[in-house]
Amino acid sequence: MAVSPHAFPPRKRRPSAGSFVSPNFSDHRLLQSLVSISLEISSLQPLRCLFRRNSTSIIRKTKLLSVLFEELIRNQLTCFSPSALLCFEELYIVLQRVKTLIEDCSSGSKMWLLMQTESISNTFHELTVDLSTLLDIFPAKDLNLNEDIEELVALIRKQCSMTKTNLDPSDDNLRCEVLKMLDRIKREIVPDQSKLSGIFDRLQLRDSTSCRDEIENLEDEVQNQTDEKSKSDLIALIGLVRYAKCVLYGASTPRTAGRRRRSAVEMNFPADFRCPISLDLMRDPVVVSTGQTYDRGSINLWIESGHNTCPKTGQTLAHTELTPNCALKNLIAMWCREQRIPFEATEPNERVNGLTHNKTALEATKMTVSFLINKLTASQSIETANRVVHELRILAKADTESRASIAQAEALPHLVKCLGSENPNLQVNAVTTILNLSILEANKTRIMETDGVLNGVIEVLQSGATWEAKGNAAATIFSLTGVHAHRKKLGKKTRVIKALIDLAREGPTSSKRDAMVAILSLAGEREAVGKLVEGGVVEMTSELMDRLPEEAVTILEVVVKRGGLVAVAAAYHVIKKLAAVLRGGTDRARESAAATLVNICRKGGWETVAELATMQGIERVIWEMMGTGTGRGRRKAASLLRILRRWAAGLDGGNATVGYSSTTTDDVSIVLPG
Repeated sequence: MAVSPHAFPPRKRRPSAGSFVSPNFSDHRLLQSLVSISLEISSLQPLRCLFRRNSTSIIRKTKLLSVLFEELIRNQLTCFSPSALLCFEELYIVLQRVKTLIEDCSSGSKMWLLMQTESISNTFHELTVDLSTLLDIFPAKDLNLNEDIEELVALIRKQCSMTKTNLDPSDDNLRCEVLKMLDRIKREIVPDQSKLSGIFDRLQLRDSTSCRDEIENLEDEVQNQTDEKSKSDLIALIGLVRYAKCVLYGASTPRTAGRRRRSAVEMNFPADFRCPISLDLMRDPVVVSTGQTYDRGSINLWIESGHNTCPKTGQTLAHTELTPNCALKNLIAMWCREQRIPFEATEPNERVNGLTHNKTALEATKMTVSFLINKLTASQSIETANRVVHELRILAKADTESRASIAQAEALPHLVKCLGSENPNLQVNAVTTILNLSILEANKTRIMETDGVLNGVIEVLQSGATWEAKGNAAATIFSLTGVHAHRKKLGKKTRVIKALIDLAREGPTSSKRDAMVAILSLAGEREAVGKLVEGGVVEMTSELMDRLPEEAVTILEVVVKRGGLVAVAAAYHVIKKLAAVLRGGTDRARESAAATLVNICRKGGWETVAELATMQGIERVIWEMMGTGTGRGRRKAASLLRILRRWAAGLDGGNATVGYSSTTTDDVSIVLPG
């Protein structure tokens, strides 16, 4: 794996003088800033495993400079010549760059630093040369310095001028060893464990936690890069560290405190930021013709799979154009910054996988999966099994190739055994691993056809040890419904329907949403609607309309369209709740409520229309929606108003009869008494 010598860009731009020193600053304040920055650098620890000589040398020189700056303050100099002021300003800029370089090297990926040994060594040398140049023009005589300080300046100048590019041979040798190991992995040769251990020991990656931090640092670096070759090199390094972490230090359990940063995968995020298809954080939200928002990659895959309907509402898509939801994307990006979660159009690993098809990373992933499956097969304790399955869970979330590799390694039969575990953590990790695997289209069929997997997921959905396990089982059901044949099969299973409705009723909010999105997908099948009605979907949505109105009303809308009209129309309390949503719901909830009421009134009979018409202020609410709702919401509100007006005209005429056309347009045909 060749690495470009220019592949290590600074994480922060070189500061300009104006960035740090205001033209209005006093000379004294400038000196104070120099003292402060030099003392900050002096307090830094030299880099330990890489660039130790370079960092030690420049920190030592900065300590000497701090003595100079402190002496100038003690002399109470308050005015400098223009040339002296310019020299101080430039010194401040160089010291800021020194501080940034050391901090970036200290907190960044060690593997990636190793790949950039020559480039970073040159950067240390260039900064030292800059210091030497500034000290050459330093106006020591003009500042009336005492003899000791003049000698100190001369000493620092001499040390800086004598410094040469210092590429540590041991660093370069270690880099060559890593490159050879990556090349062997690319050729499908399993690395020698003793050599692997030696490399990681020298990099001070000596336990599972430090390796996990290293992986996160490498993932951060992927996002810092614009060059695809550098991204490819980074992904190969991630594969190597993942493999070494498992082989050398064993699978690890999740961290619960003291994390350097959190990922979207490992935390709860706002429901509005969740793609209804993948259930993951949206990176590139787009709006389809029905007004619903999805992540671009997920909805593209849905459409390319032959679907012509909106996954959430079941409506036929008028067209397949996708409109970027820029406002939502900006909100998600702001939230990610606040939570210290990397944000870009796609996840780093997915993006690089799709662009470079990294052979080294793929082979490293296969080796890691093989090791973990063998470990799981041989495990004799719940604790060991939990650690291994948790590692598979993380890997299955990483990228498409990892999902494919895990499934191809026949992991599913082993995961089935863990689904029935009495250990809550093991059960959660197992069902979540299956959920992550199901994101890959090919794995959906594997899950449906592998003995015991679907039944195991349903068992967790029904009687899982925790709400998290039940919620992730519901999310798995939803993921599987992305294939039409699987949706039909799942929609016929009474225990799936009942378990989802029970979870929607009883679970915490996040689990309710997982269950409701699965119910909505199943409701797209007419055969499933009857079972949903029998299972109590109407009562469930009525109960949840106050707390989760968008989800509840959307489900009702689809149920009514797909054959559940009679059950909904007979529940007059539901009509009242729909009217309440019209009054105070969100735009999307009001739109669905209006559409549902239109369908109920068209086909539900005289009594249904009368129930709505006699509600106080209903016409005013509908009028307001016609002026302020979404485009579809305004059209549905207009249709609803026409129904009520014509019903009122028929009522005034005495023995009125109302006939409703079966048209699916927004207009409705009313037969009034002649």
